[in-house]
Amino acid sequence: MNLEQLNKIANHMTAPGTGILAADESSGTIKKRFDSINVQSTETNRRNWRELLFRTEQAMKDYIGGVILFDETLRQKSDDGTPLVKLIENSDAIPGIKVDTGAKDMAAFAGEKITSGLDGLRDRMQEYYQLGARFAKWRAVIEIDDVRPSNACVIANCHALARYAAICQEAQIVPIVEPEVLMDGGHSIDRCAEVTMAALKTLFMELHTQGVKLEGIVLKPNMAISGKKCAHQAGVEEVAEKTVAVLKASVPAAVPGIAFLSGGQSDLEATAHLNAMNAGFDLPWNLTFSYGRALQAAPLAAWAGSNIAAGQAAFAHRAKMNSLASKGEWNEAMEG
Repeated sequence: MNLEQLNKIANHMTAPGTGILAADESSGTIKKRFDSINVQSTETNRRNWRELLFRTEQAMKDYIGGVILFDETLRQKSDDGTPLVKLIENSDAIPGIKVDTGAKDMAAFAGEKITSGLDGLRDRMQEYYQLGARFAKWRAVIEIDDVRPSNACVIANCHALARYAAICQEAQIVPIVEPEVLMDGGHSIDRCAEVTMAALKTLFMELHTQGVKLEGIVLKPNMAISGKKCAHQAGVEEVAEKTVAVLKASVPAAVPGIAFLSGGQSDLEATAHLNAMNAGFDLPWNLTFSYGRALQAAPLAAWAGSNIAAGQAAFAHRAKMNSLASKGEWNEAMEG
């Protein structure tokens, strides 16, 4: 393992002004997105959509440091025969790959999930490296209410994340570790912060046990935020304050960068929360974005299956807004 090179990749993707585009939707998820704009989810349409994003020169060159891909996309070529991976590389962004195989029901713990995909992962990593991937992503799903998650669920998911991360680094691939505490439900921001801190502390204990080098990872956590059904929705400053407090209490300074997931937040919410953290606090890590919907929803609607120019303009705008937020330089007036 070349830790210096892993650290260089992690820093490149999370540098101030730079973030990660999550374009790794599974076939089922992207079908739902396409259904919302009345576009059929064919292999060609999926390729055309992602090629549109990767050919948005301003966004890709100036604001995007890495792109998480689905297995299908990693292998696809554009209309002119250029591999999509090469389009990403040509913009000085780094191609990555989603490697987990989804969250499954956890035995003996009703209503809780465990992420699968460790079987055969070492061999798959070697192939993904050959195909151009230089980082990977694994998402753990932690559901939350007054009693969940159980300790067993948190430990099992964090152990799997640590095993995955060790396999990544062995293959000279930077692991993005993503323990997502879901924002569904009626829980308060304080309950979210409590569960998120417990998950992160468990995660870093497991990473240490499995020999993972923190200088060669990227953390992709949720923000501390009110549940969607909570009667009191915390404001921007409260989200920033409590998220930063959780991170400072549980994330070692050796981690190069933290790239938040948007987790169902609106475009503006995800941008405003990120900006408030970077504008208001002195932090030991680079804080940036690894957004899917919060980068793609607006351009997807603008594209609507055929309007490439409108889709690219919307993507460039959202990428720029989040780039500014990653430096604490955004304000809502810039949204125009």
